Amino acid sequence: MKKLLIISLSLFFATLGYAQDQIAGKWNTADNQGKVEIYKSKATYSGKILSLKNGKNADGTDKTDKKNPDKSLRNKPIKGLVIVTGLQYKDGKWINGKVYDPESGRTYNCEVRLEDGKLKLKGKWGPFSRTQTWTRSK
Repeated sequence: MKKLLIISLSLFFATLGYAQDQIAGKWNTADNQGKVEIYKSKATYSGKILSLKNGKNADGTDKTDKKNPDKSLRNKPIKGLVIVTGLQYKDGKWINGKVYDPESGRTYNCEVRLEDGKLKLKGKWGPFSRTQTWTRSK
């Protein structure tokens, strides 16, 4: 009986750990213009831009984070930029995160959930919110 209880608890906690890591991996953004990798960073999840369909300027140089409110970061390439930070897993979703939009230079509160194998990223600003659906990259 004791063995059965230990095995059951082990399976439960293994499943719980797997559920938390389900968002880890590579995702195509809602407009299919970019690919973002979600990864575990200590106790939270973060996401960085891996690639962009239009990641180059007309002169062939990499597009930079030119609208960043921190002027010292405006020359940083968008490719490789960490745009999702601080997501914490709780009750089937990832909450208390931040998402940065390099097109506007704004940072929003965010939460993420999985629905039918798709990542639903909800950005929030005050009473307003918008949800994007990202698909897992092959």
